[in-house]
Amino acid sequence: MVIHNDIQFKEAFAELDNLIADGFEGNEALEARFSELALAIEYYEDNVLMLAPIAVKHPKTIVEMIELKMYQNKWKQKDLATVLEISETRLSEVMQGKRKVNIDLAKRLHLKLNIEADFILRVL
Repeated sequence: MVIHNDIQFKEAFAELDNLIADGFEGNEALEARFSELALAIEYYEDNVLMLAPIAVKHPKTIVEMIELKMYQNKWKQKDLATVLEISETRLSEVMQGKRKVNIDLAKRLHLKLNIEADFILRVL
């Protein structure tokens, strides 16, 4: 038996619970079914669920969005400053909250990092 999706996983778990609740010991066919379900569930948990992407916190500020983009692209601030064609000092000040994002930088964030314009407008 192979579990292919979350629906089958839940169904297999429900069937396993029913076998436990009803008592399967002493019945060779039910014991075999129990083992089959248990192995399939274990395999699915270890090889599918454990490999599922970890939920990422959705950025709520422009700095969080910039940090997310840096993480996704494996950039340091120096790399990002180069991409945005701004000085490292200016970027550092923005990231520390010492400087606000002006319209020029907002355009660069949208065009070069593909940050949605409506997100930029909402958080500025």
